[in-house]
Amino acid sequence: MRRTARLLAGTALAVTAAAPAHGAAGDTGRLDVYPSTVAPGGHVTVNTAACGDRGSATGDAGAVGAGTFTLAPTAHDGEAIGRFQVPPSAQPGTYEIVARCAEGGRQVAGDLVVALGAAHEQVQPRGSVKTGVGGGLGPDPVQTAAGVAALAVAAAGGTWLLHRRARGDGI
Repeated sequence: MRRTARLLAGTALAVTAAAPAHGAAGDTGRLDVYPSTVAPGGHVTVNTAACGDRGSATGDAGAVGAGTFTLAPTAHDGEAIGRFQVPPSAQPGTYEIVARCAEGGRQVAGDLVVALGAAHEQVQPRGSVKTGVGGGLGPDPVQTAAGVAALAVAAAGGTWLLHRRARGDGI
């Protein structure tokens, strides 16, 4: 038991040490795109910490047809933030959005997915699912009441038979 625990602990430690620290505070080599999936005509916000505490950047959303935009520095973790609108005529697909820092010329990129019918809020399913199970009687209240009565009679009869059997009266 102790040997297994040491083996598992050692394996977990090795995996943790070897894995890159994604999302760590010092990770400045990416362009974050929010939301990552948007419908044509939707607004997109991008941010990056690649340009330093007070750095600005020029964004390029030309791949999706939105042109260039500015990323301005903010007080939030030294990030530069910008916004653009996806054209209503944009076609579904994955597009690369690029930002180039004003100082140093460092370039970072992120992906934007344009999808028809993409929405910010979660869509709840509607309608029924045809699984082939149940629904044999339909929504008629008379038939439903008859089915419930049949089940009640069957349950009562089964209980009575089990009670007789337990008393030794036989079936």
